[in-house]
Amino acid sequence: MTQTRAFHEAPLSLFDADEAVSLPLAQGGKLPSYIADHRKRLRARFRDGGAQAMPDYELLELVLFRAIPRQDVKPLARALIDRFGDFNRVVSAPVPRLMDVAGVGEAVVTELKIVEAAAQRMARARILQAHVISSWDAVLDYCHTTMAHRETEQFRVLFLDRKNVLIADEEQAKGTVDHVPVYPREIAKRALELNASALILVHNHPSGDPTPSQSDIDMTAQVQAACQALGLTLHDHLIVGRSRELSFRSAGYLAS
Repeated sequence: MTQTRAFHEAPLSLFDADEAVSLPLAQGGKLPSYIADHRKRLRARFRDGGAQAMPDYELLELVLFRAIPRQDVKPLARALIDRFGDFNRVVSAPVPRLMDVAGVGEAVVTELKIVEAAAQRMARARILQAHVISSWDAVLDYCHTTMAHRETEQFRVLFLDRKNVLIADEEQAKGTVDHVPVYPREIAKRALELNASALILVHNHPSGDPTPSQSDIDMTAQVQAACQALGLTLHDHLIVGRSRELSFRSAGYLAS
């Protein structure tokens, strides 16, 4: 009879050592050697070679070690990669979909979302208080990190001051897999509230293809008209796909 492996999360603080002796252990109170040795090898490989030396599922194992300290997490790591595709999509997956995977509970979700938040905060730090136009690669990296792997559309606005320094990055709306509601007047109004002088629109295409739809083009024209009426500058509209981004200005969709 085939037995199904069950994963059980640790009933302890996320920040306790993952070899905590307070947990009930088999085989004389020791972590099984095949698990302990495997974890030791993975950690050593990460220290010696960094993430580049590891496939996605092994990097994911390292994250899962803390949430599930007493079991082999390789099957769960592989199940998550199989379900979502790669490491990035796992850590950015919606919580309800993560919880649908057998073996995933609150501790696993928390660890994954800590990684996601750290990645986004590090990317955002590169553009905060920076001249955005001269830090364009960092802007693209931030937008990709924040939005490329979302399963539904999100619309954000980067608000800039007169020196094109980022003063605010705000999510304006969330939508479905292929639509997000955008209100040009509200965007312009918010720019005035922040005393912004310019802005950059950003949204993602969960399909992975950043080619703009006609509604994307029409909406951008409406936002630009609202900005021009108030003396604001619309620098660009970026559409974030899975592997690349499209700039309205570079592609000729945004009139000067």
